[in-house]
Parts: sequence; structure tokens; C-alpha cells
Amino acid sequence: MTVKTPGREMRVLVLAAGKGTRMKSKKAKVLHSAGGALLIEHVANAAKAVSSHVSVIVGHQADQVRAALTGVEFIEQQEQLGTGHAALSARPAFEGYRGDVLVLPGDIPLIESSTLDRLVAFHRSGGFSATVLTAELDDPFGYGRIVRGAGQSLERIVEQRDATPEIRAIREVNSGVYVFDAGALFESLAGVRNRNAQGEYYLTDVFGILVEGQRPVGAIMASSAREILGVNTRQELAVVDRELRDRKRAALMTAGVTLVDPATAFIDMNVEIGADTVIHPFVRIEGRTVIGEDAVIHSFARLTNARVGSRSTVLDGSIVADSEIGSDVSVGPYAHLRMGATIADTARVGNFVEVKKSVIGRNTKAMHLAYLGDATIGANVNIGAGTITCNYDGVRKNPTTIEDDVFIGSDSQLIAPVRIGKGAYVAAGSSITEDVPSDSLGIARGRQINKPDWARERKKGK
Repeated sequence: MTVKTPGREMRVLVLAAGKGTRMKSKKAKVLHSAGGALLIEHVANAAKAVSSHVSVIVGHQADQVRAALTGVEFIEQQEQLGTGHAALSARPAFEGYRGDVLVLPGDIPLIESSTLDRLVAFHRSGGFSATVLTAELDDPFGYGRIVRGAGQSLERIVEQRDATPEIRAIREVNSGVYVFDAGALFESLAGVRNRNAQGEYYLTDVFGILVEGQRPVGAIMASSAREILGVNTRQELAVVDRELRDRKRAALMTAGVTLVDPATAFIDMNVEIGADTVIHPFVRIEGRTVIGEDAVIHSFARLTNARVGSRSTVLDGSIVADSEIGSDVSVGPYAHLRMGATIADTARVGNFVEVKKSVIGRNTKAMHLAYLGDATIGANVNIGAGTITCNYDGVRKNPTTIEDDVFIGSDSQLIAPVRIGKGAYVAAGSSITEDVPSDSLGIARGRQINKPDWARERKKGK
């Protein structure tokens, strides 16, 4: 529940301008993914749960960061000269604002809104000008250390590079998550200098300035140190990705989903799965996939932005991307549905069948080795093995329409644009170039000729 104090506003400032050089990447650090979403998306979602007014400081690859987020405002930091300089860049946008400012780094995807609510409540109940969220780590290397004063007060925050051996021995560390009184923040930023090992303007120096001015400054420890884990390297990215997926798997099992081997079920954070669905080992479920109840997803399947109805089965090795499967459907093994394929209730798509941008009607079957592209296929249709809708003429994609109750014989080619009428048959081995009327038989193949003794004579000739 978001903390609210009568007459006291809350705004959030997310710092996302840095490059992240230790990632060794062409992409800005916050544009890397963990748990199926960008780092900055995780942080922005937590921020939105606390305040309706979220500002994001952008700099390196600013346009890409803007494109990744909605429902926030952006403030550009022209030069990246440290966290203090980033916060100072926001001062014009906060002109006249007298509430609190929650500051979040853009690379802590494990932070939870409940922890932010607890931090804000502590800040306000203590009457602090600034409050820092802390954590205790077994190995605090790389983090700024918390030097406490009496009780819950803070004396200063010392960055790793500027710390003495005694201070480096402290295990309580700075999370980079703060709450400030807006007036105290922007007044103090004017006094921040870059006399440190990195030559940067540290936002943490604001705490020392406030303490020197005898303004109350607090520190509260997070319930779980994992929440404050930042991402600076690929190794740390892997750690937070695993944690996010562990959370997702735990939530799904609590809600009644069976994961046969949780460790090998790779499920993105925005996926929805209904109760009593079974997910077998080595399955990837990505994006905004939605799976109904009592479904079964077998090993080595990959579903991306897919919808799967209740009681449907996706068999081994199948790929379903940006497509929809109805209820009581069987897909696979080794089927490929893509680009808006829609499979109606009770239909069956079998092994090595590819369906692209096509609609397959109720109770229709395409069981073996077929390609169905840019096709509209009705109900109760049988698609024989080896059927191909020849949709591309070298310039454009053309449609194939197969009406209800049609039988397509094996190894048929339907040369689009073409329509097969209701109840019609297409003989096996046909190359259909013209429409087949309803209840007709379409045959388009060379007449068979048998030559007696031809094979015997040929062998004698050898």
C-alpha cells in the first residue's frame, strides 16, 4: 500500500543516464533484460506503484530509453558527471515543488514497491530531511559504506574507492535508494564537489552536507539484501535474472500451476498461466503469453507473446510466436505457429506443420509436414501430409481460402490466390491453380503412363 501523508506529495526520480561501462556492451546498462523485461522497466514499475509522478533521468542512448517506457516523464542529463549531477539536472523540473523525492537507480530490478513504501513511512515518521535504504552484505565490495551515528541516524556515506580500510570493513551498504525533502535536496546539491577518486559529483555527499547543517538524516535496512542488488556486470545480470525467475516460478506454483522441474522452466515476469496447467522441463514462456487452465506444455516448447486456451496441449519442440491457440487444441510435436496464426477450438496441428498468418477453423486437422501461409481455413477440414499453400509469387503474398468440410489430399500445392469451395475434394498430388467449386473434386496432375518391361530392358542395357 502506497504511503500517503495528508498535504505531503511524493515524486520519484529514476537515475538512468549512465552507460554502464563494465557491462562491455553497446547498449546502455538499463536496456539489458532480466526476467523477461528491461532493467529500467522493473524499476519504473516499482516507482509507479509508489507515485503517479515518475521522472526518469536519461543520457546515454536517451531515445532508446524513452522508447522503452510509458507513463513517465523524461529529463535529459547532457553530460554524465555522476549521480549528484544527474539529480541537479532535474532541478528545473522540480521548481517550486515542496514535497518528498524518492530517488532510485535504474539498475536495481529486484526492488519491491512494499519496501519503498516502508522506506517512505520511516522517512516521514522520523521527520528526516533525507533517508537512505541500506542492506547488510557478506561481501560489500564495490558498495558505498554506511557510517551510522546515534540510533537510526546517519553520519555519512563513503564510496568504496574513497574508503579507509576501517570503513571498508563495514558490511552495511548504500542501496542507492533515497528519500529527500525536495528543498533540502536541491539546496544541498549546490554544495556538492567532485573532489573524489572518480572526479564525479556524488549524490551521497548530500547526506554529509545535511549532517553538517544539523539536519536530521536517517537510515533503514531493507528486509532482504537481495532487493538492492545492482547490475554492473554480466555476472550480476545473470544473478538478478535468476532471482526474478525464481520469484515468478514461486508465484505460479502458489497459484496452482505445476512446474515439473522448476529450475528448467524459464518464464518471463508478465506471463499469465491458469491453475492446473502443467509445464514440463526445458520450456521457455516469454513476453506477455497467456495460458489457460488445465493446459499442458511439453519439453523444449517455446511460447512468445502467445495465447493458449484451456485444456490445450503444446507438444515437444513446438514454437508459438505472436499467435493464438484456442481451447482443446493439440499442437506439435515440432510445429511452428507465427505472425498471428490463429488455431480455433478443437483443431489439431501436427508434427512439422508450419502455420504463418493464417486462421485454422474448429475441428480442422493438419497433422503432417505442411506449410499453411496467408490462409483462411474453415471448420472440419482435413489437410493432407505435404500440403503447401504457395502464397508468394515473388512480389506479393497472396491468400488461400479453404471453406468448411474440405478434404485436401496429400502432397497438394495450392497456388494462391485460390479458393477451395465448401465440401470440395482436392486429389492427392495436385497443383491447384484455379478455384475448386463447392462439392467438386479438383485434380491437377499429369496422367500416369506405365511402360511394360521398361525397367528390365534398362537393366539389360547396363
